[in-house]
Amino acid sequence: MKKIILLLSILCVSVVSNAQDIKTICSNINNLNTAILNGSIKKQDAVAQFKPLIEQLKKASDKHPLSGWTFSLKGYKSNAIGGTNGNGYSDKGYNFLDGNKHAAHPAHDIFINDRNQDCVDDRTHQPVDVLVVDDGIVIACTNEWEPTSTLRGGKFIWIYHPAQNIITYYAHNQAIFVKPGDEVKQGQKIAEVGRTGYNAFKKRSPTHLHFSAFKLVDDMPVPYNPYLQLKKAKTI
Repeated sequence: MKKIILLLSILCVSVVSNAQDIKTICSNINNLNTAILNGSIKKQDAVAQFKPLIEQLKKASDKHPLSGWTFSLKGYKSNAIGGTNGNGYSDKGYNFLDGNKHAAHPAHDIFINDRNQDCVDDRTHQPVDVLVVDDGIVIACTNEWEPTSTLRGGKFIWIYHPAQNIITYYAHNQAIFVKPGDEVKQGQKIAEVGRTGYNAFKKRSPTHLHFSAFKLVDDMPVPYNPYLQLKKAKTI
């Protein structure tokens, strides 16, 4: 009996330690991402810091079985994606290390019904929930944004998905409900759709979620087009 209790104690300590490690790693990634966004770090220094942090996160993460995605907006499906057959996506010229000054649009804008731009769905009269597409870990986010800010993503979230070794990005949120180091489950509410961000805030922009996906190539984020995954995603 004593041996069982001892083993359980060791296991509990290990789990707590692993969770603390993940939070520390993600806090460091979040700080680095902020430096990349505001251009306060040289690109070569950013690469030198980002790669080992991702490697540490990989080792500390549990890999769950692969599954299909859940669509990223509650109550919506792929016909809410802007453009024709997802042609709003364009990653030419994009470089993660360019931060807030990056070129291109390696993303899909997923529009909600919001004619008066009050961030409330015209049908349900409620905010629209942003859902994480698959199990993952929040590696960076911010819940602060002012209309005078030039930050293009506004209130954003970056999530690492261990099973697929990819990162997903959710931007222009009205409010977010996670923080770096949080482990999130597929379909979990992580934010509400908003209009934050330099261009998204302007009247000419319909209310939408800006959604991107990145493969980790040599431990650096490289965008890819997730349109087919979004098309096949389960809706809630």
